[in-house]
Amino acid sequence: MGDKIFSYFEKLGKLLLTIQATDRDGVLLELPTGIDKAIELVVSRASFGRKVIFIGNGGSAAIASHQAMDCWRNGCIRAIAFNDPSLLTCISNDFGYQYVFEKPIEMFADVDDILIAISSSGRSENILRGVGAAKRKGCPIITMSGFNPDNPLRSTGNINFYVPSHSYGYVEISHLSLCHYIVDIIIENRAEKCTRT
Repeated sequence: MGDKIFSYFEKLGKLLLTIQATDRDGVLLELPTGIDKAIELVVSRASFGRKVIFIGNGGSAAIASHQAMDCWRNGCIRAIAFNDPSLLTCISNDFGYQYVFEKPIEMFADVDDILIAISSSGRSENILRGVGAAKRKGCPIITMSGFNPDNPLRSTGNINFYVPSHSYGYVEISHLSLCHYIVDIIIENRAEKCTRT
């Protein structure tokens, strides 16, 4: 069992260092450059009062909720994840599950809000529709995907992060680590601006 544990974490550690970042034209960026650009995008829009919108399904929804909470509570940036059960079931029932992110983004997103779209496969129709709605609203987009390198989500963002793995666990942990690093750096840089009670 010990060998399995060490092998798992060794593979995860190596994988985190192979995350790829690309820009809107598909040009490969050094990972630190991609992360810096994502941080700059969020901070620049937040300085004008814009919000960050996170979307994801399943484990990615949990990442979205967690990071939205950290963004607003600890980073003093307005943030939201559209994961409320009433919202999801209402839109699924009335329109179809493929619209669960598109409809609230159409209603609540403002120009220059930032969408962070998280999908392990990069193929979820509701995520892709959410991205389409954000683009129509004039929102810059950050994507996080995995599995196949040619997944459709990977080509939709201003900045795109891709984890080269077909394991849900590895991809989700990598997305969470990436999100946490971005949000933690933002929190660190904005700490003096936040009022804590």
